[in-house]
Amino acid sequence: MMENKEKSALSGTTLLERIGNTPLVRLSRLTQHFDGRGDVQLLGKAEWANPGGSVKDRAASAIVLDAISRGKLQPDEREGRRLNTRGRRLLDATSGNTGIAYAMLGAAMGFGVTLAMPSNVSIERKRILHAYGAEVVWTDPAYGSDGAIRKAREMAADGDLYWYADQYGNDENWRAHYRGTGNEIWEQTGGAVTHFVAGLGTSGTFMGATRRLKELNPAVQCISMQPDSPFNGLEGLKHMATAIVPPIYDASLADANVEVDTEAAYAMAKRLGREEGILVGISAAAAVVASLRIAEEAVGRGERAVVVTILCDAADKYLSERFWEE
Repeated sequence: MMENKEKSALSGTTLLERIGNTPLVRLSRLTQHFDGRGDVQLLGKAEWANPGGSVKDRAASAIVLDAISRGKLQPDEREGRRLNTRGRRLLDATSGNTGIAYAMLGAAMGFGVTLAMPSNVSIERKRILHAYGAEVVWTDPAYGSDGAIRKAREMAADGDLYWYADQYGNDENWRAHYRGTGNEIWEQTGGAVTHFVAGLGTSGTFMGATRRLKELNPAVQCISMQPDSPFNGLEGLKHMATAIVPPIYDASLADANVEVDTEAAYAMAKRLGREEGILVGISAAAAVVASLRIAEEAVGRGERAVVVTILCDAADKYLSERFWEE
């Protein structure tokens, strides 16, 4: 009996079991200037707590598990196995975080990963992908994530070599957040959430969490955030008016949309580090910019508000960026 207990205690958790159930952190210093005007809280979902370091672990794992269940990917789960070279390789376009999640899962589960990615992504992202053993096809940075999408679609024509995951058009992307993120926000706030803010890249986080939160309480205001122009430094986010629009995106789900400029996001990233002791990535900082605007509007109206946003990753993949020193 004791032997079984010891064995259970030492079993640990699997990589997949560590994805999701991320904590909410209170951003209280950012709201202290409200000086008691209104009952407003600003909370961020700390997605860097996922094993791959970002919110994209959720969608990537859902996409991979669905593909395996349908026989599209063939992982080799034997102990001490090498990469399964018999099956097709997972192929997708990415600006970084989803690619890192795929690469992590491919290494852990035994399937090959090939990624199309703009060549101007941070050096940290490149090193992480190399460490996981992913194959990367670099695309022209002038065309951003859209250029990577076009390249991946071109490569996907070789259906014998690749299975095209298509995170931008795969419903498992938003379903991961419908099943997970939305419910977690509801439970962690005790149903008190009044506003939900998330950036638009693939749009999966916003689509899935919004659908679930609206089911739980139709009064929850769901606000999407995107860059204010097609030429921006908000890596991973799309300016929908000029970009290839993801097939899973439904603009009608948003109660409002907030545009954020790159400089405001850079300033907020530094401010969060120096005032809250939290180092986040650029897109996460942009989400906080938008969320603070929503909170300030609620204060101006004298309303109670619990504003929750997605801190999609930490700053460790961006520390080589020059803006930190400016």
